[in-house]
Amino acid sequence: MGKHGGHRYCRCGTRLAADNSGTACAACQKQTRAALAEPPVVPLEFWETDRMQDALDGWHIGRVIHAYRTHPWHGRPLPQSTVAAWVGLNQTQLSRIENGPPTQDLAKLIQWARVLRVPARLLWFKLPADAAAEPAPAATVQPAAPSPMGDAVNRRELLRVMSLAGSLLALPSSSELDIERLTAANRGGSVGTATLDEYGRLNSRLWHEFARSPSKLQALPMVRRQLDVLTGHLQRSQPASTHQRLCTLAGDLFQLCGEILFDADCYSEAAQCYALAASASKEADAPDLWACAMTRHAFIGVYERRFDQAAPLLEGAAHLARRGDAALPTRQWVAAVQAQTFAGLGDAVQCQRALETAALVTELDSPAATGWLRFTDSRLDEERGSCFVELGRPELAEPSLNEALHQRLSVRRRGGVLVDLAAVGAQRNDAEQTVLYGGAAVDAARQTGSTGYVGRKLSILQPQLKPMLADRHVRHLDRQITNLTTAN
Repeated sequence: MGKHGGHRYCRCGTRLAADNSGTACAACQKQTRAALAEPPVVPLEFWETDRMQDALDGWHIGRVIHAYRTHPWHGRPLPQSTVAAWVGLNQTQLSRIENGPPTQDLAKLIQWARVLRVPARLLWFKLPADAAAEPAPAATVQPAAPSPMGDAVNRRELLRVMSLAGSLLALPSSSELDIERLTAANRGGSVGTATLDEYGRLNSRLWHEFARSPSKLQALPMVRRQLDVLTGHLQRSQPASTHQRLCTLAGDLFQLCGEILFDADCYSEAAQCYALAASASKEADAPDLWACAMTRHAFIGVYERRFDQAAPLLEGAAHLARRGDAALPTRQWVAAVQAQTFAGLGDAVQCQRALETAALVTELDSPAATGWLRFTDSRLDEERGSCFVELGRPELAEPSLNEALHQRLSVRRRGGVLVDLAAVGAQRNDAEQTVLYGGAAVDAARQTGSTGYVGRKLSILQPQLKPMLADRHVRHLDRQITNLTTAN
């Protein structure tokens, strides 16, 4: 900005209005803020400078991003925080990527190249066919994933297994019915301990696959096949101890199936899975497993903002958790979901008490981090932040959410934190913050291959954008959310 004859000027040469206390004219302010929404469309010659070519030739995505940020085409270097938001990272993580060793994770390389619209012909790795066209607008890039409910075979088979399991679990293990006669087509005898152990390891691997997969639907066919195997064994007469272990394995896997369906917006089917998981866990006399099934079932009510319906389920889950293993974080996880429920009901006092109970997870020697119980102290910041957003306390929410962003989060969890930070901006009527984090959350939702959890949170955010819709960047975010949540 310069001065001449008492006037103030923007760097572009435009005279600043008398009531403009900043250093940029309205047009330049809009252009700067546009960079928050998504990467700009750059000309092909952008990629042909010596510095950019050196970065690409070095097969180092961090140097490519740095060359992109500092390219003269932008006028001035783009902040790390802005570019980090585009690629689903925070500023610290992007700094490490720019200055550290080359990233070898192909999924991340593909994602970041897509977001920045790097021409496929210049890359040292191959983009999937749907992403190789040039130029490819970031707003239209979505990982392809099959819809579980659009796959008639998966749906039919899954519902068959669920129906059969429900009937079998209603039978006591000592039933006088001749199950062998009823299931003559599936004779096979009892299951050995080694086989049951192997099934347990397979369940763990399926949970791991679910956690690491950007598109949760990819795990559904494998989970459905394993449920079919377990249900087949439950059809046969088994010793009481074997029957109990099979029920434990089924209770575990039905919870995983429910999470996959929940993420795919199939809430009725997810609820049915959680109900079957609860029945199997009860039959197995596994109170922690049972409490987790009830908590997941209750979370559907929290998610759909039917907090009054979730509360009694969570009370039951808390009662079961007190019967369980005190070394497991079951009680703390139930309390964390109760805190969200109390926040939704507007009860700040009970919410705070529940959060304090959840925080006791830090006192456990080895809280669970995998499988059907994955609550650790790493979740406390995002839980606190989400509750304070719900209570309309942005000054309390923002510090916790910023702390959460510095942790290693899945795309799904990061997307949820980004939506909450966008909501903090909306509660403060801060369009810039809302657009920055809201746009990054939209990108995160696209990365999962379905609207799912992040898409639903964005739908809840959308009405809060109305007071700021005079801002064209907020309108752009509003359209992005609409397109995302109506596409599936």
